[in-house]
Amino acid sequence: MTVSSVRPSPSPLFEDMRTPANPPRRRLPSWATRWGSLLIPLVLAVADALLVNGVTFDLELNVSLVAAAALLLRRRFPALVFLTTLPGILIGYIWFAPMIALYTVARRRPDRRLLGVLALLLAAAHFIPWPVSDFEPTAYRDNTLVLIDACVTSVGPIALGLLVRTRSELAARIDDLTRSRRHADELIAEQVLSTERARLAREMHDVVAHQVSLISLQAGAVQISAEDAKAREGARTIRELSVRTLDELRHMVGILRAAGGDLEDLTPQPRLADLPRLIELSALDVAYEADPAGESDDEEGRTAEAVERAAFRIVQESLTNVRKHAPGARVTVRVRDLEESRELRVEVRNGPPDASAASPGLPGGGHGLVGLRERAQLLGGTLKAEPTDDGGFVVRADFPKCPPRAGCS
Repeated sequence: MTVSSVRPSPSPLFEDMRTPANPPRRRLPSWATRWGSLLIPLVLAVADALLVNGVTFDLELNVSLVAAAALLLRRRFPALVFLTTLPGILIGYIWFAPMIALYTVARRRPDRRLLGVLALLLAAAHFIPWPVSDFEPTAYRDNTLVLIDACVTSVGPIALGLLVRTRSELAARIDDLTRSRRHADELIAEQVLSTERARLAREMHDVVAHQVSLISLQAGAVQISAEDAKAREGARTIRELSVRTLDELRHMVGILRAAGGDLEDLTPQPRLADLPRLIELSALDVAYEADPAGESDDEEGRTAEAVERAAFRIVQESLTNVRKHAPGARVTVRVRDLEESRELRVEVRNGPPDASAASPGLPGGGHGLVGLRERAQLLGGTLKAEPTDDGGFVVRADFPKCPPRAGCS
């Protein structure tokens, strides 16, 4: 089970659906990216210094080369390196070194006051000529153009640095959200799997425990009535194996509730029409009373399949419990269609056990009534299981005939 949403990166579910027309991009090794980002700005700054000041080692070229060399330390000391490059633009008229240094400051230390001061320093170093005595206050047109150029030179690196920083932060957040969503998907899948394990455990307990207890009961009857010693011994062996199987089933159901389990539906799924056959094979004294529930041609009067299946399992588990705890007791099974409340009522009532009847000694896992109550609650119904005044026991469940989660209306 996955929650569909817009994700920043492809989900693992769709990784195998990539077409050859869109192959994944190849990335450079980390060492190449690291050294490239360190040396390329240095090469650009040195080229800028040589193109502007020539190859003669005078004051302008020396200051420009120092500014270019300082870029090697811009990641560790961004603000200090920027201040080192200011003489380069003031004296040597270079642009790359101070702009790269200012970009690095904006990328690594996005403090507004710091960036504002550094932008003013870069604009001033760009606007004021060297030597300062060459400044002409009356050259308004030229000074205005130089001032605009200085503002662009100082604002551009800051804007680009902040943009790259914001993009990196967003990418990091998207990665965190992707990991969180993937973890949430895993938790949802585990929850669904846990629910299916519990469902399968209930199905296994209801189906197998009922059949094996019936085998044990029949084997006990053969053991008592058979005249042949070998037949009695075989019946006793079958009964012992049945008891041992139920005991192992109890442990297996507990393990299945905790971990593992097949998610496929059990087939075939029983319905209310299968109750007479179940009662016939139960080898108990059962009186069956039923309304024609679930057989209406009217869509509104029809009982949902999930409700019929739950009703069958309640009767099945109740008969199994009668064989375990009340051997020889009379049992009454009632299935009523409550038309006024649009509910289905299932009631299994047994009297006190017969003292003369032999107890089968079947083990109990403690999951029967718990599973029945869970079935009723999942379908919006209720289940009561309590002893009666005459020493018997009654299990009564009321289900809405068409609960919302059953997919009908």
